[in-house]
Amino acid sequence: MVADIQVTGGPAAGSGAPAAVAAPPTAKTYTVKAGDTLGAIAKEHLGSAGAYMKIFELNKDQLTDPDKIKPGQVLRLP
Repeated sequence: MVADIQVTGGPAAGSGAPAAVAAPPTAKTYTVKAGDTLGAIAKEHLGSAGAYMKIFELNKDQLTDPDKIKPGQVLRLP
């Protein structure tokens, strides 16, 4: 006996194929060096020293004052 079976509808339930998930973009970071300021980092990486507050806002979990950064801190950049 031969059966002709056709499946219609969406993907089969339990097919084991995971849904495609886009990988998050790689976060840019900068390691603070002695003598650095947020303004200088912003100018180098964002094109404008005035953009320092963007870096500060993104790193409020480790910064309490934009003028107090320490060598070795790894800051996220927008």
